[in-house]
Amino acid sequence: MVELHFSFIIPVFNRPQEVKELLDSLCFLQDTFEVVIIEDGSSVPCKEIVNQFQDRLTISYYYKSNSGPGDSRNYGMQRATGNYFIILDSDVLVPKGYLSTVRKALSTRYLDCYGGADKALDSFTPVQKAIDCAMTSVLTTGGLRGSLRSKISRSYEPRSFNMGISKAAFIESNGFGKIHPGEDPDLSIRLKRLKLKVGYIEGAFVYHKRRTDFKKFTQQVFKFGLVRPILLARYPDTEKLTYWFPSFYLFFFIVSILMLFFDFFFLSYFLILYNFLIFLNALFNYKSLKIAILSLIASNIQFFSYGFGFLWSYLKIKVLKHKPEQSFPSLFFR
Repeated sequence: MVELHFSFIIPVFNRPQEVKELLDSLCFLQDTFEVVIIEDGSSVPCKEIVNQFQDRLTISYYYKSNSGPGDSRNYGMQRATGNYFIILDSDVLVPKGYLSTVRKALSTRYLDCYGGADKALDSFTPVQKAIDCAMTSVLTTGGLRGSLRSKISRSYEPRSFNMGISKAAFIESNGFGKIHPGEDPDLSIRLKRLKLKVGYIEGAFVYHKRRTDFKKFTQQVFKFGLVRPILLARYPDTEKLTYWFPSFYLFFFIVSILMLFFDFFFLSYFLILYNFLIFLNALFNYKSLKIAILSLIASNIQFFSYGFGFLWSYLKIKVLKHKPEQSFPSLFFR
């Protein structure tokens, strides 16, 4: 196998403080690498922050007009000097053993594209921890998508907050598309269709802050829901029952509430039990009553927002046969 030279590709939009924290964490990595920062048309640039790390990291900085994170990653990979790119969001922190874990895993089982997990640090806010729980718990759709079964299956789709791709795979696939969010599963699907190896690396995790409040989280997962039917229209063979789970939950919730008016409580008992299990899981993981309650809220936000977005998009794209770019222009960068 060719010797690997890593390049971190990090797009950023108006988040200089996040970039500083991320670069601080990269300084502790036990390997050689370069860092490529792509400023995606920010009005609050991070160039001064980047300059503070010139003597500690091999780092380059590029400013370009706003064209979305996917295109910005492509821009960075086109200019990077490494032969294996590691793509990170600006709101992550990287543990010091990350690169050694990745290098060892790729030497044992080479992957043209890999994904890794994300975790929450003790220093994160209760809301950030609750959102992390909703997105990673085995009891939610985030956990179902990231379960061991999906990690070892052909359906696994790396996410761009923690994702690696070889230079050769980037060139062959032409990189990320214009859709956002959804550019990472779109790329993963195209890589598999090119017969390239895509998989999960156990232990290659990052600490991910995600959204800082429930309002932003609601907007984010609603867009996730909108995007999936668009991807299913492009790639019908990728459809899975788990994509429907939030919509089923939304429907089940509405029906169970309506049934209460007819003194029928049986459905509500299932709903209460399921939410109680989510609560217990969060309480066990975080040992905090506050975070457990917030995790319950975050999980229901995820179900309702994703479920409604999915149904709305499915109706327009799959049933009414509308063009995605016309129905949801905000999801596409020009």
